[in-house]
Amino acid sequence: MAAPTHRPLDGLTISVAGPGRVGASLARWAAASGAAVGRIGARTLRPAVRALAAELSAEPVELAALASAGDDVLLVAVADPALDRVVETLARRPQAAVALHTSGSRGAEALAPLRERGSAVGSLHPLKAFPHPLPDPENARGVTFAVDGDPAARAAAGRLTDAWGATALDVPAEARDLYHLAATLAAGGVTTLLATATSIARSAGLPERVAAGYLELARGALAAAAEELAAGRSPAAAITGPAARGDAETVRRHLAALERERPELVPLVVRLARETLARLGETGPEGGARQALGEALDAFPGPSRPPA
Repeated sequence: MAAPTHRPLDGLTISVAGPGRVGASLARWAAASGAAVGRIGARTLRPAVRALAAELSAEPVELAALASAGDDVLLVAVADPALDRVVETLARRPQAAVALHTSGSRGAEALAPLRERGSAVGSLHPLKAFPHPLPDPENARGVTFAVDGDPAARAAAGRLTDAWGATALDVPAEARDLYHLAATLAAGGVTTLLATATSIARSAGLPERVAAGYLELARGALAAAAEELAAGRSPAAAITGPAARGDAETVRRHLAALERERPELVPLVVRLARETLARLGETGPEGGARQALGEALDAFPGPSRPPA
């Protein structure tokens, strides 16, 4: 008979408060890596919560009744606006030796009431979009998790990320706001730009299916940026387009057309062109081309123009 296969989280016990898209995903990843899931706590025990608990052989409980004392880890995976209220509720009962939350905008101090009750506290924020629960643990491989907190909490976060083939990145409290802002730009900001590009095309009378073409273009650009990062270079090396090339005439025509149809978007596009030049630095257009591009951008009004 073959010896049982050892899994990296064998012997770890974990409970989850908040079985939404992130919480349900991380609970499944932990279970697939050998952890025992004790309790699944939710505001209401809707059928999806009970189904997840049954799948993981866990006990479904209402948040107000969730007590994870005796477990190694309590994972708090609720929306940012609900975090303080949920933590206050959880602090009324004994909880696990370590409590980790998944909020990107908050550090370990968000769990201070649980620390006062004896839990080591920290954060475990995945830099990954969860459009829906992602049950396959392969979805965790290569993901960066922002961590901070007490030594025991950081050690628990490291054990989880190691088990998932992910990376733990130390993000101290003083860097949290800018870290999270950058995260929103990398995800929501990119999606906003894609939606804006589609809106501009709609203004030109193009059919809705052009959005699929822009999406494929965005995927190719991000794939090129990924190659640069993998090679140890800045993703800025993958920036393309007329501003990156110093093609002042094309930029001028683009902005003139936009000013006629969607003048409210001119400042955004001008600012993006200036940011392109800033990101490219010395690798961007040279000499006369850079000067001509600057003059083209200066010709269009809006808050993006530098002060005189």
